[in-house]
Amino acid sequence: MKGETLTQKLHLLWRAGFGPALEQIPTIDKSSIKDLYRSLTKPQKFQPVNFQKPEQPTEDAYNPMDNAEKRKQTQKLNRSQNLDLNIDFMNQMILSEAQLNEKMAFFWHGHFASRSVNPRFSKQLLNSIRRHALGNFKDLLFAVSQSPSMLNFLNNQQNKKGHPNENFAREVMELFTLGRGNYTETDVREGARAFTGWAYNKQGEFIERKNQHDTGEKTFLGKKGNFSGEDVLHIILEKKETARFITEKIYKFFVNEKVDEARVQELSSIFYQANYAIQKLLDSIFLSDWFYEAQHIGNRIKSPIELMVGMMRIMPMQVAHPENLIDYQRLLGQMLLYPPNVAGWPNGKAWIDSSTLMLRLQMPQIWTGLRPMDYDAPLDDDLDMGTKNKNSNLRQFKNPQIEIDWNQVNDTFKGKKLVDYILQSPNKSVQKVATRFADEGIKMNMINLMSTPEYQLM
Repeated sequence: MKGETLTQKLHLLWRAGFGPALEQIPTIDKSSIKDLYRSLTKPQKFQPVNFQKPEQPTEDAYNPMDNAEKRKQTQKLNRSQNLDLNIDFMNQMILSEAQLNEKMAFFWHGHFASRSVNPRFSKQLLNSIRRHALGNFKDLLFAVSQSPSMLNFLNNQQNKKGHPNENFAREVMELFTLGRGNYTETDVREGARAFTGWAYNKQGEFIERKNQHDTGEKTFLGKKGNFSGEDVLHIILEKKETARFITEKIYKFFVNEKVDEARVQELSSIFYQANYAIQKLLDSIFLSDWFYEAQHIGNRIKSPIELMVGMMRIMPMQVAHPENLIDYQRLLGQMLLYPPNVAGWPNGKAWIDSSTLMLRLQMPQIWTGLRPMDYDAPLDDDLDMGTKNKNSNLRQFKNPQIEIDWNQVNDTFKGKKLVDYILQSPNKSVQKVATRFADEGIKMNMINLMSTPEYQLM
């Protein structure tokens, strides 16, 4: 690209990642967009997310127990391990140099929305998504569809010959692949028959229960045959509508919620002809000139996770109680591993209401110790599995004890115009605010810029 601007480079870092890390700031001006993109996509050794707490023996985790106290302990451990996964996933977003892989995993985490009280299931699904995030959509679809977390969440464990459960088949088509309007109720019924017998064992491994599979002929998306679940997924992938549906959703997430139909159709053809190679599709977006046009910059409201992770990348911090970050996720409406339903989280203006906007604007001051936390830590009995009490961690939540290395921040931004690195589309009024606070030093200037409505955009 000719005449690449700092705003365009930051646009790439925010969309293909979670914003610039503090250590990237000194080299952004000298780097081309292609250089930055290569740094975001540089292959890294895969680091799986994991628990801090020890795993239980398989029999304790899955067998019914007649001991009430033992059941309570298991529930507590399961909850604790799921919170560990949440924090570890967030840390990968903050610290990993493979930013595009983690951003794409974040996207797929919302696309293939699932939740499980069983932390082993959660870990297996999340690592499958992260491992296939930039690979082939076909491999990703099969991995997710055969994961115990998804099979359990969508009730396919109860899908048996003679008594089909249509939930799994319906959501696979409606939300994961084809989209509404591209299949019929007959396809749902016949697809459900094909998925009969798909299940998992006590170890959380995918199995096919042959005696529960419907072996009769099925008619699915215009084809007839004795189809299995794998056959159904292959037939779905043969449909160009699947490539179109996935491409449009990726376009809305990475480019613009206002869809350019011709552009999406062009990208969809590339995706389909590349046999669903995810990296190929993303290259076609991020290495194009049109992606960096003004109408695509600063037009997206950051999701709660993007907001929090972005702040933590640009302000290196030590968090004494990282579990409290999950309370912020709850308050802002996006808790990792816990989507509201199988459709995932909403986007855009749905992130903003009177309470969430106020907390968003105050977070830079709260996290830097300039104002108290005036919100109660939310409680969720469904998530806490009956273990909640009256804000036992409220004192820690109100005082998160976050230490920020302001010396490193000051050294990094010395001699630089801070507003150009913090805001994507600074208007004249914000420029005046930045000028007014510039004399107060980099720390106060950064806090004030992050407390503006414009910082909510990327």
